[in-house]
Amino acid sequence: MEPETFPEELADALVGVQRLMRRRLRREMTDARLRGAEVDLLRLVETRPGIGVSDGAKGLGPAANSVPTLVNELVQAGYLVRETDPADRRAARLLPTPAGTRLRAWRRRRADLVRRHVSRLDETDRQALHAAIPALRKLAGTLHEETEET
Repeated sequence: MEPETFPEELADALVGVQRLMRRRLRREMTDARLRGAEVDLLRLVETRPGIGVSDGAKGLGPAANSVPTLVNELVQAGYLVRETDPADRRAARLLPTPAGTRLRAWRRRRADLVRRHVSRLDETDRQALHAAIPALRKLAGTLHEETEET
């Protein structure tokens, strides 16, 4: 691997793996498909139940006006509940519904899929992937920070 081609090769590999996992998992789904931003918002609400819409926008990083639209769509679809914040009657809190927790099942299926395919790799490759996790998390962190700055 040449240093000048490394960023492109890494980006292509990450996108390829993500796309193939998503395609494979979607075949097994019977529910309506959610867009990436909807999944990201549901994931955020699931990990931080009661989060406000403005904090959701900060957590996701998209344009501030897109999060209220996503919230409305997910509330109408039955994945989220929006309730008034008792501490600030002008603010809304977001909570997942039982349907909104379907991400847990998705993550289980995703982990099972990755587990099956990683087990097909030799020990050296499995160790290399495991060793890369901290660096990939740091990369995601710097990308997230840059998103918040803009």
